[in-house]
Amino acid sequence: MSSTYGEKIKISVFGESHGNGIGVVIDGLPAGVKIDMDKVLVQMSRRAPGKDKTATPRKESDLPKVLSGMLGDTLTGAPLCAVIENTNTKSGDYGNLLNCPRPGHSDYTAYVKYNASNDIRGGGHFSGRLTAPIVFAGAICRQILEEKGIKIAAHIASIGNVNDKSFNPVSIDDKLINKLNNSSFALIDDSVEEKMRAEVESARLAQDSIGGTIECAVSGIEAGIGEPMFEGVEGVIAKAVFGVPAIKGIEFGKGFELSKMRGSQSNDPFEYKDGKVVTKTNNCGGILGGITNGMPVIFKAGVKPTPSISKEQDTVDLQKKENAKLVINGRHDPCIVPRAVPVIEAVTAVAILNLL
Repeated sequence: MSSTYGEKIKISVFGESHGNGIGVVIDGLPAGVKIDMDKVLVQMSRRAPGKDKTATPRKESDLPKVLSGMLGDTLTGAPLCAVIENTNTKSGDYGNLLNCPRPGHSDYTAYVKYNASNDIRGGGHFSGRLTAPIVFAGAICRQILEEKGIKIAAHIASIGNVNDKSFNPVSIDDKLINKLNNSSFALIDDSVEEKMRAEVESARLAQDSIGGTIECAVSGIEAGIGEPMFEGVEGVIAKAVFGVPAIKGIEFGKGFELSKMRGSQSNDPFEYKDGKVVTKTNNCGGILGGITNGMPVIFKAGVKPTPSISKEQDTVDLQKKENAKLVINGRHDPCIVPRAVPVIEAVTAVAILNLL
């Protein structure tokens, strides 16, 4: 098993949901960069569980302990390693999953691939818990990007059938970026929060879960970044985004809507503005031919519903080799979309820093 991403900036994630701890090693970071750990902890807090009814009640402080790669507040250039302790585990809740895999979860595929040796407790290495060290890595990378004038923000685009407003595709206000970067329920239009929470609560009370979408934007990135054909911007970002558990789809700019348009509708007209080439619209999501065109890079990721639900489900008993019924115990998110927002920002930061 290899949970490693990147070439120039490489992150390697380790640990299991109910093990002693989880963490990440980051290779290739530049020496001499000062890191504001308070800003890092803000991002960790946005993802942390146990703070909201839309999330699992499992409470973890998610305080990263840096073992190497920093001297005081400055990167040394050596591999940066951080560990996050697991302090609130209830492994007994997962005993029935050893033989009866959860529908929609990796239990069965991991059972087959790793000859039934995979850690099933809390999902083991396949758990969303492993996104905590990813957020740490992304929080470091985004501070390096911000020194270059590049900012990243994401928001809850939808939960179920309730939708937020979309980013202005050609110009994203710094105040909005700052607001979203510090929000644990990140929305452009705060008036839809109540409806979204009601959607989640309805699923929770029905012993069910619900999915949604996350829209992410990168502003301040110059034209000419990306290496076609197979290291284009879409591919590099998509590979990172699909490393996040529960992501099942991604589209850049107007994405699949473009398939219904004519070229005269989808093409983004060029113009000079303040001596700079820009586009009047941004249907392409800031990317042409796998290369940035200087406009905001914008994409949307689809998040599936949490597979661990309390409703009785059909499964199989792998030991008895017969059909079975499954009732899942444990603590699980009725909707992971709000907590996944900072994770999407994090993997995007790692991807963009690799592209640079």
